Amino acid sequence: MSSQTNISTVPNRRAALERLWDNAGMLIVFLVMFAALSFSVPNFFSVPNLIGLSLAVSMVGMVACTMLFCLASGDFDMSVGAVVAFSGVLSAMVMQWTGSITLGVLAALAATTVVGLVNGFVISKLHINALITTLATMQIVRGLGYITSNGVSVGIGQESFFDLGTGSSLGIPN
Repeated sequence: MSSQTNISTVPNRRAALERLWDNAGMLIVFLVMFAALSFSVPNFFSVPNLIGLSLAVSMVGMVACTMLFCLASGDFDMSVGAVVAFSGVLSAMVMQWTGSITLGVLAALAATTVVGLVNGFVISKLHINALITTLATMQIVRGLGYITSNGVSVGIGQESFFDLGTGSSLGIPN
């Protein structure tokens, strides 16, 4: 009877390992690589290096997390880069016009929210393919960024704006 038990548990263990790999494979690879680098690279597991790594991937990480929702639903969003660029241009222009950092950030958040709502409405209610919708949105938003800036580079002259990115809270960079 013990040989039957051993034979039947092997496929169960294999299935459990396959489920684990399917559900958490990327996390497992990340943890193995992190542990290997921590032991093999000097100062890899130091606080300054971890802060530097976090800062290096923060922008891409935020965009990737939102893209995860699109991919999980079986679609993707081609307009992400254009929306990020447009929101930056709009934010800088509003800051120049009003002198208010808060209004600039709120304008960027409002614009990206509107673009997201329009994309969602067109895809879900009008049943237009996500690829077609977001390609069109990408071109429209690029055009809006060009029109908003009059085709010239936009800079931010307020030093206090840079405190948002260079400051820290509880010793952790913003």
